[in-house]
Amino acid sequence: MKPRSSQSLFPPPRRRNFRNELLAWYELHRRDLPWRQNRDPYRVWLSEIMLQQTRVAAVIAHYHEFLRRFPTVEKLAAAREASVLAAWSGLGYYRRARLLHAASRVIVRERQGKFPESAAELLELPGIGRYTAAAIASIAFNEPAAVVDGNVERVLGRVVGKSLSGERLWTAAGDLLDGKRPGEFNQAIMELGAVVCTPRSPRCLLCPVAKLCSTRGELAGGAKGPAQMRREIHYALKLRQREERGAEVFLVQRAKGASLMAGMWELPEMSGANGLDDPIFSLRHSITVTDYAVRVWASDGEMRLGGKWISTARLPRIALTGLAKKILRRAKAWPG
Repeated sequence: MKPRSSQSLFPPPRRRNFRNELLAWYELHRRDLPWRQNRDPYRVWLSEIMLQQTRVAAVIAHYHEFLRRFPTVEKLAAAREASVLAAWSGLGYYRRARLLHAASRVIVRERQGKFPESAAELLELPGIGRYTAAAIASIAFNEPAAVVDGNVERVLGRVVGKSLSGERLWTAAGDLLDGKRPGEFNQAIMELGAVVCTPRSPRCLLCPVAKLCSTRGELAGGAKGPAQMRREIHYALKLRQREERGAEVFLVQRAKGASLMAGMWELPEMSGANGLDDPIFSLRHSITVTDYAVRVWASDGEMRLGGKWISTARLPRIALTGLAKKILRRAKAWPG
């Protein structure tokens, strides 16, 4: 007996109604996001890489600043990696920035600055996987390539009333795709998952395709996200004023071969309070599934860890970890 095809999940009338209702809703309610202002492949590509595992609100400011520094793929390819990491600081998952930089050099040096226009060609670039290739190809070049991310997986699972995975999920997404407006359709279904068909408490009363949905809410037995872990960490903040150079801060650099944030600069980490009275301040910082309680201590003694005094005026131009940047801003050591 042959397995049921994805066509049985979305018979023609249902496909047509779903597409029409979703696209009509998207035209009226889509968020005004900066990367939606045009279909420039460089900007589409940059936004898709930044949005991987990062909230939209966190991306917007970084997106504008990154484009200010590197307005074209040629400018990005010509930049030093340290400058790219500095512009990326605060977004996390720094491997994305390194691969973005590597891909820009391939585009400029091997393709004379011309972007690949198909998902198959885009997959050959560093840091571009199946989802990203389909997103860029459909949005920038109108290729009928379906996307599957967490939002699409959730929407499709709820609509059909069963969990979909692997190739069956990709096949279902392709079957539902509007071939005439693939870029808008892909953005619309992801937008639906982001703002209406959310993981918890979906807003079914506002959903444009609620009448076509089998579950109108959570699928039974859905997997729970990983539990958030808590950890306390301590950092030493040492500042000094030099007549010839102005304010300086003492920073250390992560090892080039470190598994996380290799080569990035940060404040020296301490094992604890070391007998000091009170921290200068405390803040919270989250990385993936870990919620950090961060204690920052004043340090007047000599630093024994390998490190370097760096002018605070240079801070925006060096590759700082997001947490280091947050601490220095809170300490009012950030220029401007």
